[in-house]
Amino acid sequence: MTSTNAPAQITLSFSRSAGIVAVAAGEKYPWAQTALEATGFQRRQDGTYTLPIEDPQAAQATMAELLRTADRHQSVVKISGRTFIGDVAEGIAAQLPGQWSATVDVYSHPVWQEDLVPLLWDAGELAQAVRTARIPCAAVLNDGAGTELLLIERPGHRQDYLVGAFAPEGFDDNYEEPHAPSSIVIPGAAQPAAQAITERFLPAYQQAVHARRIADIASTLERLREEYQTWEAIKASGRYSDGSPLMAGVLPGAEEAFANLSWNAFGDTLRHALAVLERCPPAGPVAPQDAAALDRLAGALARGEEVLADWDALQEDWRRTPRALTVGSYIDAKAERDARLRPVIETWLADGDAFLRHARAVTPVSTSAPSGQGRTLPALPPALPAPPGSAPVRR
Repeated sequence: MTSTNAPAQITLSFSRSAGIVAVAAGEKYPWAQTALEATGFQRRQDGTYTLPIEDPQAAQATMAELLRTADRHQSVVKISGRTFIGDVAEGIAAQLPGQWSATVDVYSHPVWQEDLVPLLWDAGELAQAVRTARIPCAAVLNDGAGTELLLIERPGHRQDYLVGAFAPEGFDDNYEEPHAPSSIVIPGAAQPAAQAITERFLPAYQQAVHARRIADIASTLERLREEYQTWEAIKASGRYSDGSPLMAGVLPGAEEAFANLSWNAFGDTLRHALAVLERCPPAGPVAPQDAAALDRLAGALARGEEVLADWDALQEDWRRTPRALTVGSYIDAKAERDARLRPVIETWLADGDAFLRHARAVTPVSTSAPSGQGRTLPALPPALPAPPGSAPVRR
């Protein structure tokens, strides 16, 4: 039985702060967890297990006992030739510009790893590795401003790592999305890894986010404009698009349908548009007509943001006091919401092309702090030595 087909596996690595770190994995991963707990490993909140090494002799005895206990629980023990990925991620985060944090994710069961696939936004090797290779443990880098990166050990390589992006908030259907940035290969050393992320990956990622936001806004604008123009023409003529007369009571229903379409489409589009305006200052002089249109759009965005905030607050009130929510109160509140949103939508329909011209002409500005020397961390410790009686680690 090998580590790749064993029903339960334990992977051991070395951490500068925690000592020996163990990750239990496999379809029968609870067997591996039982073996770890039986030999004195302590479970952490992130799902990893640790064994301190202040007493080397005691740690060595525990490792020998782990091998025997794991065998009884049909679990294979594997010694990693790498430093614990959490330490690697923390070192990289400390060198990235801005305030980045690092956390560890454990995917003990293979199904848990599959949950990553729709969340990743990647056109490179990372997405392929997550789909095809077993990855029991990874790290997430977060800048606190909406950018989340996934860091994994590069399958089939002894030292390299892969880093790529999760999709930003407000985007769905990320699998094989045409604007997705490509993940990159980085070393385990913090400084060159952070430099590669800062200079190569993040600019490409920010440009990809910008392009996808523009595409989303343009698509929503086109859909809303088509619906709006169709029903405005029908109202003006009193006839359907095929020339037949309107039936009684059709217009109110059509207005309701357009209001619902506008509301459902506007939430994410509003967030995307706000981000584009915030991160895309004009690259040069703006034509007077476009400048006026951008001012109107900025005002519409502000009003739309108020409508969304008020509706969210009202829904929260209803959750706290359900008795206050009646059919009549909901209908009245929705009618008020739609009436407030209508001029916002009309402004976007009228001036949206100016916004798209502006957005396509500029390069997004990074929200991260300027690059500089990160916090100094001690050098990473050597790879974990093999326990007595185990096969030597291949490098």
